[in-house]
Amino acid sequence: MINKVVDSYDEAVAGIFDGALLLIGGFGPANGTPSNLIRAVYKKGVKNLTICMNTPGNGRQEMPPNMPRPKIKTPPNYDNGGLLIQNHQVKKVITAFPGTPMPGFPSPLHEQRLAGTLELEMNPQGTMAERLRASRAGIPAFYTPTGPGTLLGKGKEVREFNGVPCCLETAIKGDFSLIRAHKADRRGNLVYQGSSRNFNGTMAGASKVTIAEVDYLVEVGDIDPECVATPGVFVDIVVVRKNPAEGI
Repeated sequence: MINKVVDSYDEAVAGIFDGALLLIGGFGPANGTPSNLIRAVYKKGVKNLTICMNTPGNGRQEMPPNMPRPKIKTPPNYDNGGLLIQNHQVKKVITAFPGTPMPGFPSPLHEQRLAGTLELEMNPQGTMAERLRASRAGIPAFYTPTGPGTLLGKGKEVREFNGVPCCLETAIKGDFSLIRAHKADRRGNLVYQGSSRNFNGTMAGASKVTIAEVDYLVEVGDIDPECVATPGVFVDIVVVRKNPAEGI
């Protein structure tokens, strides 16, 4: 019987090693970030990681008392990839949006980048999504019209197709994908909730090992096959939140 479910977040990330490339799902503070898996990687203490995220975030930062609070709602008990950057576990970040630093509000990503201790690779958002999708599809590289003539196209091979210059972009193949889904069965078939599908659905299967943090575990057959967004063939490990309502 196929059973990909493990008992704890620590067990789920046990295989992550120093120097690994992690693809981490989520879209800013919107629901869909695998916060518990991120905390487990933080606890494990692995170093020299490369993380690929749409929005890494600022980790755990205290707002100055005189600064207006941002009008952004986040799920309960939320942590983002900035926690790993803040803990100096990350050597490189691949991202579409590194965040906007604000006066008096520390940003570990920007501070370490300016100090020369963190490498930053910027991607147009759609290009990054396609680089991940290409990895999952077994496509090593592709051409895109996004980037030629800009800073993000500097140093890249450019060819013209139908008179349009296009940059060559390579697929991003991760060692581990940390993703968040709403429901799973023990075979790893996944269903997402609303917009939380974002980069999670794209990153599932784009790494050698995909680890899914899910809200609910259901019996095999309880998920309508037509509703499966990520087939279990793309998922290696499933871990279930102890409090399903947390963050929903």
